[in-house]
Amino acid sequence: MTTMRKVYTFLCTLFIICVVVACHRAANPTIHTSPSAFHHASYLQISHGDGFTHVVVVNPWDSTKALHSYVLVPREQEFPDSLPEGDVIRTPLKRCVVYTSVHCALADELGAYDAIAAVCDSRYIDIPRLQQDLREGQIIDLGNSTQPNIEGIFDLAPDAILLSPFQNSGGYGRLGQLGIPIIECADYMETGPLARAEWMRFYGLLWGREEMADSLYAAIEQRYDSLKSLASEVDHRPSVFLDMSFGHSWYVAGGRSTLGIMLADAGADYMFADEDVTGSVPYAPEQVYERAQDADLWLIKSGTDHTYESIAEHFAHNSHFKAFRERRIWTCNLDSTRYYEQTPFHPERLLADFLYIFHPEVMGDYEPMFYEPLRE
Repeated sequence: MTTMRKVYTFLCTLFIICVVVACHRAANPTIHTSPSAFHHASYLQISHGDGFTHVVVVNPWDSTKALHSYVLVPREQEFPDSLPEGDVIRTPLKRCVVYTSVHCALADELGAYDAIAAVCDSRYIDIPRLQQDLREGQIIDLGNSTQPNIEGIFDLAPDAILLSPFQNSGGYGRLGQLGIPIIECADYMETGPLARAEWMRFYGLLWGREEMADSLYAAIEQRYDSLKSLASEVDHRPSVFLDMSFGHSWYVAGGRSTLGIMLADAGADYMFADEDVTGSVPYAPEQVYERAQDADLWLIKSGTDHTYESIAEHFAHNSHFKAFRERRIWTCNLDSTRYYEQTPFHPERLLADFLYIFHPEVMGDYEPMFYEPLRE
């Protein structure tokens, strides 16, 4: 079949679907309150109707508006008599395009790995069997997420595309014209570790793993709160600062950022907690030194396997930090750990590392998953 013929066939099919769906729209479909309302997530709203689930993703950059609305209808049932506005998605999803490694990892954990039909930015996905399936052609590599292979997506005809939205992106261009539902994964915009993790309950709905996702999240929430409670009972809170300079700037996590919140929850005094922002703030390296030179601990994430010598060579003042002199630096090597794939939906694991570093006496024989003492 020629490309033009395929396009014609696809558009005709899409038109028929739209007509059928439109016939089922009603001005006032029956919706009732969900018994599984989100407790921490700020940018998700969920409600149930007769034969469907209505999910609204709130615009993180303007919370008075919706970023996207979805109407989830189980595959095994007929369309309800009336539906609210939103992209209609048959669940569970069977064939997805997944742009990010963190959502691939979550699908794998929830038992929905087989729903991953194609990915973008495959070189960043640290899932051995997915890499094997890419090599064998079982999963399609669609290239860079900023310029994906549109023809490949069209030929695949997936149930949905999972991607991370960005402010003022100007839409999705040709991708948005394919008629394929786009799941805007705005979880990364949540402030607070449990808020982002709770999005797994939405993805569980999409993949037909609602019960598993709810159970997993409940366990994560219980473990996080338990660790936080342990930290609240300590007598001493060590002071801490994070990371290193990059070029002429040192990007400092705000006090209301997820990391800022987690450091406080782990029983530490973060040196930049007074930065009243949810993102990062660029400082001159000299300014960081001025404020954090007497901090008790220094935590560094990097794709490089650092030593004290390499850190001393990185910036003139580094060797003068108290944490450097007293050999109280901990590092997370991003190349040898699955930090970015695991911590967004498992903040309790990172919190446990922090609590062990700050208060090892309350953690018993715990072994950190991500951080280790910097070697000489």
